[in-house]
Amino acid sequence: QVQLVESGGGLVQAGGSLRLSCAASGIIFRINTMGWYRQAPGKQRELVADISNSDIRNSDSSNYAESVKGRFTISRANAKNTVYLQMNSLKPEDTAVYYCKASTTNGIHYWGQGTQVVISS
Repeated sequence: QVQLVESGGGLVQAGGSLRLSCAASGIIFRINTMGWYRQAPGKQRELVADISNSDIRNSDSSNYAESVKGRFTISRANAKNTVYLQMNSLKPEDTAVYYCKASTTNGIHYWGQGTQVVISS
């Protein structure tokens, strides 16, 4: 089992910044991909960004939704069990509940409880 705890959501004005954190615990050695998804009211949950570890390259590769490229940055730290999402130049359309997701090498996915992000115009 993997447990995910998110933090860092809140209310900011458009143009501001927020940093989300997600700490994983449990059987973390099986995690190879961690990411952030978001779900706005009335919309489907969508990928914001994710980051995967390549044992061969011993490096991380990241993937971003087009709508956040150049504004958001995903990163990992602490022996790969914590993932961050730095969100800059926030827009009202970024308002959503943001969820952390961890995927393991054996194809199991875990979700955090979600953290609310509200951007005022």
